[in-house]
Amino acid sequence: MIGACLLAVYIIWGTTYFAIKVGIAEVAPFFLIGTRFVAAGGVLILAQMLRAQRMPTRKQWRNAAFLGFLLLVVGNGGVAVAERWVSSGATVALISVMPLATALWSGALGKWPRRWEWLAIALGAVGAAVMLMGHDLHGSLPGTALILLATSCWSLGTVLSRRLDLPHGPTGFGAEMLSAGVIALVFSAALGEHWAVPTEPKLWWAWGYLVVFGSLIGFSAYRYIVERVSPTLAATYAYVNPPVALLAWTQSASFRQTPTTAAADGSGTGLVSP
Repeated sequence: MIGACLLAVYIIWGTTYFAIKVGIAEVAPFFLIGTRFVAAGGVLILAQMLRAQRMPTRKQWRNAAFLGFLLLVVGNGGVAVAERWVSSGATVALISVMPLATALWSGALGKWPRRWEWLAIALGAVGAAVMLMGHDLHGSLPGTALILLATSCWSLGTVLSRRLDLPHGPTGFGAEMLSAGVIALVFSAALGEHWAVPTEPKLWWAWGYLVVFGSLIGFSAYRYIVERVSPTLAATYAYVNPPVALLAWTQSASFRQTPTTAAADGSGTGLVSP
């Protein structure tokens, strides 16, 4: 089961960057995030209700909303917004510190990673540095700060998810996604984002792909690894997803870009949480 979840986080999640790029090109970022996670979270919670599974308590709903806010609203949404002011190469570089940030949050809260986890972090950092050689790494100070905030919140949320009172398994994952979706829609309304039902088939394809593969499969697999193994191992997806995104990007006939640009753009869009 762990192997299948790692495959989903490393490979399947990596293919969602193209769908994110298609989606935010036409749909406001927080509206896309909100509708995506309301749908995915709603499906999981409804499925658990039909199976007569115990629903979260009031306290657990509050904890799920807090984690959803850290992981999906600030983490995912913050990067999507910041990319307007930060180059894709710089975005990838900033987000590649996430496994290290996760390790430091874990240590600060009382559990330092094991030696093999530190080794994985080091090897991943070297790989990220090699991949970024030759990229344009410019960005504004506000955009850079927003990405670092998003990365920090995602890492903190990952670590706290093992410490807060939450339902285990699909019920907990669904509660986090559903709560995050509602919060993201509140943000969207407060920011005055345009709410409109897409008419182009490619946007519906992108949205559906994100709901099924990015959320129901990818995010659930990520949370399962965090629950059953370690937050640091789960966070190493930030090293593996970019080359997977590059491969998916270059296979698409919809975007005519050089492989170098494709790697940066595919990896830099919502890399914190596909």
